[in-house]
Amino acid sequence: MGTTDYADRSSNMMPAKPNNDVDTNSPSRIMVVDDDRLVLATLTRGLKGRGYEVSGFTAGDEALLAFRLDPPDLVMLDMRMPGLSGTETAAGMLAHAHRPILMLSAYDDRAIVHEAVKLGVAGYLIKPIEVNQIVPTIEATLARFAEIAALMANTEKLRDGMEQNRTISTAVGILMERAGLTPDQAFEHLRQLARYQRRGLREVTAEIIQATTLINSAASPRP
Repeated sequence: MGTTDYADRSSNMMPAKPNNDVDTNSPSRIMVVDDDRLVLATLTRGLKGRGYEVSGFTAGDEALLAFRLDPPDLVMLDMRMPGLSGTETAAGMLAHAHRPILMLSAYDDRAIVHEAVKLGVAGYLIKPIEVNQIVPTIEATLARFAEIAALMANTEKLRDGMEQNRTISTAVGILMERAGLTPDQAFEHLRQLARYQRRGLREVTAEIIQATTLINSAASPRP
């Protein structure tokens, strides 16, 4: 006897959601953070000339605030800055939202690079930086991040589907046992109950399971 995928069947109850995906034709948004105004202006101007939407900041705290309000697609962040350092800024950003961060340094400082890598940054670049030379790195980093994000989303969707299927299957089994229904009848009863109560199917089935558990616990003989 094959298993029934109630998660797929229950999805037919819900109206189709609008597609809120970001327009893939829109320019990638890059945040550049460097206390050296000349470097900042050069990178900002050069990246804009290559079609990116760019925002520039000279201080880590200002960049972190802007990141929290609206995370960009990628961050280019100087390691050595007065006030909030590059690694501290990166840590604050990654704690809020996962975005690819390329660290910038005038020195091949292995200790700082190692610390940044442990935070989860995407990579680092050594100054001086030519925009034409870093565009391939930016594009590769964005593509890799998009692949990872898609994989994580699919994994989460699969996990949610499996959990919902397990919950619905349990509730169907309870109705089959208590009401003498067939699997299809039990599932249809759950669908109608969810519609009538204007609640999600997962919420209704979880409530049935919880109530049954409480009843069984109360009915169990006490030692």
